Amino acid sequence: MNKNIIYIGVALIVGLLGGFLLFGGGSADIATNKITDSHEHSVEIVSNQMWTCSMHPQIMREEPGDCPICGMDLIPAETGAEGLNANEIKMTENAMALANIQTSVVEQGQVGDNSLKLSGKIMTNEESNAVQVTYFGGRIEKLYVNSTGERVSAGQRLATIYSPELVAAQQELLTASSLKESQPELYKAVRNKLKLWKLSEKQINAIESAGKIQENFPVFATVSGTVTNKMVEEGDYVKQGQPLYKIANFNTVWAEFDAYENQIALLKKGQTIKVNTNAYRNEVFDAKISFIDPLLNSATRTIVIRTVLNNKSDKFKPGMFVEGKVEGIQSNSNSTVTVPATAVMWTGERSVVYIKTKPNESVFEMREVLLGNANGDTYTILEGLENGDEVVTNGTFTVDAAAQLQGKKSMMNAEGGKTTTGHEGHLGMQDGDSGNKTDKTNHSEMKERIVVSNKFQNQLKQVFDDYILLKDALVNDNNNEAQIAAKKIGQNLAKVDMKLLSNEKAHNHWMTIEKELKTAASAIENSSEIATQRGHFKHLSAHMISSIQLFGINQKVYSEFCPMADNNKGAYWLSLEKEIRNPYYGDAMLKCGEVRDTIE
Repeated sequence: MNKNIIYIGVALIVGLLGGFLLFGGGSADIATNKITDSHEHSVEIVSNQMWTCSMHPQIMREEPGDCPICGMDLIPAETGAEGLNANEIKMTENAMALANIQTSVVEQGQVGDNSLKLSGKIMTNEESNAVQVTYFGGRIEKLYVNSTGERVSAGQRLATIYSPELVAAQQELLTASSLKESQPELYKAVRNKLKLWKLSEKQINAIESAGKIQENFPVFATVSGTVTNKMVEEGDYVKQGQPLYKIANFNTVWAEFDAYENQIALLKKGQTIKVNTNAYRNEVFDAKISFIDPLLNSATRTIVIRTVLNNKSDKFKPGMFVEGKVEGIQSNSNSTVTVPATAVMWTGERSVVYIKTKPNESVFEMREVLLGNANGDTYTILEGLENGDEVVTNGTFTVDAAAQLQGKKSMMNAEGGKTTTGHEGHLGMQDGDSGNKTDKTNHSEMKERIVVSNKFQNQLKQVFDDYILLKDALVNDNNNEAQIAAKKIGQNLAKVDMKLLSNEKAHNHWMTIEKELKTAASAIENSSEIATQRGHFKHLSAHMISSIQLFGINQKVYSEFCPMADNNKGAYWLSLEKEIRNPYYGDAMLKCGEVRDTIE
């Protein structure tokens, strides 16, 4: 009985074990497989996560760590672009904050400060110009005014001339004088002949009283003014009526401005124009438009606007660059919109802005626009934007750089598409590269350069050479040399002849760039604090880069970037060498930065 119970118990245990092995094992395998699959899937997800640097988005790594350029901790890179159009880019909140990207909504029917700015030059008042001529022929024995720039007064002796004609006429006078009682008409005719040669009654009487011939006769100035052109030398033979000097009266001068076709309708005679110049930065001179040229210059597509300036204090010098501001200008169309000048970037042939396409997300897209008038610190947009569009007004270049990195349409690449062989089209350095390695793509080939004359390029290169001196001074922490170099920039900017530019777009771009370059250079010149100088150098460099990209200087130049400059906002500069020598930090961080572009 007991044995049977034992056998039954053993059988039950064997059966339970068999059933567990037969049915339970499969469930365990399934569970195990699920755990394994889940683990492998999670590993796969993790392996797809890329890591980047917030300051150097071209750095892409598969594992977290430090940025090889600046040493900052890498952050997860965004992997999704769901819901974005082909040329939209999305920026992280961290990148938005670091680049201080700001936007504003454009509005219709407003023109900023309702003013129109024009650039021009001081010219001599042709109405007060005079040419001093000789009224008798002969040989110049002596010149008393020997250089241009000398002031002369009416009645001042300018030269003495030996004139055979006057010698003969004097002999006639002496002969007629002895016969004046018997032949008064002959005597009167001889005296009148001498008067036609501009001899005064006093001179004629002196000859008659002396009773002898005077060989050398003086030439006296008939007007007062400044000699602008000396046209003869001692010993020259001159004919009757031949010019000796050009004399200008600078009590009044002309300020002549260039106005483009789309500005003509905004201007009329009698409008007040406020004139200022770099020579007297804190002074504004009021004048009125006195002349509008009826002929359009077909080469520059401009007309001349003229004002007359009182110059009795001798402040204005012919050739001096001036700016004119016509206030009270109203837009001639309510369908146009305006944007701050900081929102617009130029490529030579195109003007572009970045708009925010999604109101609640940091999503942007490039858009080409057609510029109208420059009104104060704003531009009128004729085409490309609508009322209510939200445009980037600060950090525009950073957004454009992000677009380039992602292969989207950008300022330098109007068609979009990947521009490098790096990971997912990212520009610049690959994993483990050093700070001096640059993208293999030649961005200069992607830019649409404006064709200008060699003479203009040479004048621009003089400004660039001074810029390099300024950059080197900041690299060497030398604030005094920086001030000297900045002053040279201003001086050579004044020598750049805008009339060498042959089209309206070139004029518009250069007018804007020149103004910004002058402002930044002047600020550096007037500051002895190197930190302040470096702050203005960022602004100067941005517009120097634009000028070189647009017009060229027939020299290879490197565009370099420091992500730590300007409180981690980053800043560019130009250099003739690939080697990084940081002007924003000098010896403190001399090697911080990278080459971002090569401008051929």
